[in-house]
Amino acid sequence: MTSSSDLQDKRHPSSTFDWSVPVEGDPARKNAFHRAARTQLKALANHLGWTNFSYDLRSNLAGIAVCGETTLHHDYIYIAVSQCRPGAGTGILIRSCKGRKDFVGGTNSYAPLELLGDVCALARRILPFIPHTHGGGAA
Repeated sequence: MTSSSDLQDKRHPSSTFDWSVPVEGDPARKNAFHRAARTQLKALANHLGWTNFSYDLRSNLAGIAVCGETTLHHDYIYIAVSQCRPGAGTGILIRSCKGRKDFVGGTNSYAPLELLGDVCALARRILPFIPHTHGGGAA
């Protein structure tokens, strides 16, 4: 089980990727975005103590004109990263779910893309979405 104090004490490398630079129309930048997002989401899963088989990590590159999304889907939480959502602070979609076949989940919550650069801060942000018995707060 992961507690809030554990999340403050552990250190993980921060991403140096510039999440604010648009990737639409630039295939190389788009691929770099998806690689960096996958790296950071995998680091998040490791930080939370999840085994490789307890979550799905996938990318949807979509078409040339859009960013696509990278998703970390655990049994209790769904996290999708994209530059395509309008508005500041909405690049990371976070919601509770009931299994990895649940693509609707609970109420949507958003966080800024910049949180991908700080795995510990992102872990603290998502902790309330994970049931107590699985290292979090209220689902």
